[in-house]
Amino acid sequence: MKTTLLVAGLAVAGALSAVPAQANETPKHGGTLTYLIPADAPPSFDGHREETYATVHATAPFYSVLIRVNPENPASPTDFVCDLCTAMPKPTDGGKTYTFKIRQGVKFADGSPLTAYDVAASWNEITFPPQGVLSARGTDYRDLIAKIEAPDANTVVFHLKFATAAFLPALADPFAYIYEKKILDDPTKGPHWYEKNILGSGPFVFSGYQIGQKITGDRNPNYYHKGLPYLDHIVGIFAPKQATRVDAIRSDRAAIEFRGLPPSARDQLKQELGNKITVQESPWNCGSDLFFNEKKKPFDDPRVRRALSLAINRWGGAPALSKIAIVKTVGGITFPGSPLAATKSELQQMAGFWPDINKSRAEARKLLKEAGAEGISFELLNRDVDQPYKYVGIWLVDQWSKIGLHVTQRILPTGPWFAAMRSGNFSVVHYPICHAVVNPLLDVQPYLPASAENMGGTPDAQEMDMYNKMLHETDPTKQHAEMVAFEKYVMDTKAHATQIIWWNRIVPYRSYVKGWKISPSHYINQDLSNIWLDQATVSQ
Repeated sequence: MKTTLLVAGLAVAGALSAVPAQANETPKHGGTLTYLIPADAPPSFDGHREETYATVHATAPFYSVLIRVNPENPASPTDFVCDLCTAMPKPTDGGKTYTFKIRQGVKFADGSPLTAYDVAASWNEITFPPQGVLSARGTDYRDLIAKIEAPDANTVVFHLKFATAAFLPALADPFAYIYEKKILDDPTKGPHWYEKNILGSGPFVFSGYQIGQKITGDRNPNYYHKGLPYLDHIVGIFAPKQATRVDAIRSDRAAIEFRGLPPSARDQLKQELGNKITVQESPWNCGSDLFFNEKKKPFDDPRVRRALSLAINRWGGAPALSKIAIVKTVGGITFPGSPLAATKSELQQMAGFWPDINKSRAEARKLLKEAGAEGISFELLNRDVDQPYKYVGIWLVDQWSKIGLHVTQRILPTGPWFAAMRSGNFSVVHYPICHAVVNPLLDVQPYLPASAENMGGTPDAQEMDMYNKMLHETDPTKQHAEMVAFEKYVMDTKAHATQIIWWNRIVPYRSYVKGWKISPSHYINQDLSNIWLDQATVSQ
């Protein structure tokens, strides 16, 4: 890919406005939704084990969770509602105890009743997995939760180690499927059984799977949310190639792909199909980040790291990049728009986000000279994925050339890219990070020196102290101030890492699909229970 291609692409006409989900229409029952899953296949069906959207997009319709982001208001980072519980509880014991009452009459697909014992067993397996069982988010929960118990068949109690605002968003995790206790406890099955088998209590009942081809489900006649789901059947088609997915939507062999497509695909489908295509867009809880290998000279010097951030014209580059790539919003390491995110004025006080790019680059050159690093050459490690990795990488190389640096990209396939990071074989890496539910207190953990995702970091006791202080803070105003101070310390004072631009989620789909509302994450709101089809439009 040449820089000239990027420059040419920046001249493309601006993005279309997002089209909101249709309102004031009467949902209709029936029909089959065929949707696309942009992957070869999920590594397993086990939501507790996996981290990929491929697992959620394939299996979420078959499972229930305890609480979730409100499917009618998925853009909100603070609106949580019950799925299996009867009411959102008010914490007791100074904010350290949450008691949930569980719906009665819920059944698993095999006819077994779902009780509080199943909920507690599932959450204990997620939080305190037995030896040999992988829990992708177990460490996060063990930092917060002391004990989970079910005193009776209708009650689940979570006892926290301390009061924290991070708990409810963490509990709304879309991967936190509720499994049958009797299967988890069965020595012939156990937790590993769910890696290859699907048995839940969600809006759809699993009906078939062809490896790398498709997964299917039928309407659950015993679903506990009255009137839902609307669809009779769902068919998820695995399609890793973007061209295949776009063609499937164009030809109406599939109606939607939930992860998101680039601006070019959106524009192409709208131009070719007009009002047969609806588009929803949202800020995306994925950000393009830079991490520096602080164990390697000259990146062990905070002046050099700070200079690299100061050289990047985020405010000027984001609008242009958004026309060709799935990036758009300038923000810090906290999701823009969340209550803890820095305001624009607060952000503009941090290195790399100053409004005057000429002043910023002058400071960058000064710092490089002081550090004896003028005109240095280095490689930017990047992933062999076009959107948005290569687009952002080309742009970064150009930005650094403005302060006299000589940067080339080392682009590697996904496996070797991760391997290079984990072995410390890099100088600077473009490492986008995606999260599910917006939960800033946990979402900033990759920037901590002890995080497994911060593969170039070095110990920093002050950073850890700042993080632990805001994790324990329950006053929103104080917490916001502490988060802003944490962001400034990480991105400016020490320049351990920095956010470049946040992604933009674009979902074009067939206009007969109704009821689905986009969220800031491609992981949530994926049980498909609220989707219905405008049959008159389908038949046209």
